[in-house]
Amino acid sequence: MDTWFTLNLGDAMLAEDALELIKQLFAPEYLKSHHPKDMAVFFRHESEGRLHCEINVYFSPASAVVALAVDAVTCPRPSPDELGLLAGYEDSWSILFQKSDDK
Repeated sequence: MDTWFTLNLGDAMLAEDALELIKQLFAPEYLKSHHPKDMAVFFRHESEGRLHCEINVYFSPASAVVALAVDAVTCPRPSPDELGLLAGYEDSWSILFQKSDDK
């Protein structure tokens, strides 16, 4: 499955509880799955010209169970630019965001 998921948490200043919930939901699934290197959750502050930025969370395909638990919706693979890792394997970047010609 190559489907990514996204969830807009709204105002970045109010998103801390939701981010913590996602980390709490992710941890047991990550452990149960034996720490797969392609299982990760990322976040990005996005403003799109607005005064206040919003937090968007991106779930890798291997994180689908967590994504569905928080009602995330499907999306294309995000650009890795300005993404932060919320949860998962620290070096998942090289696995999840390799260029298609590198495969």
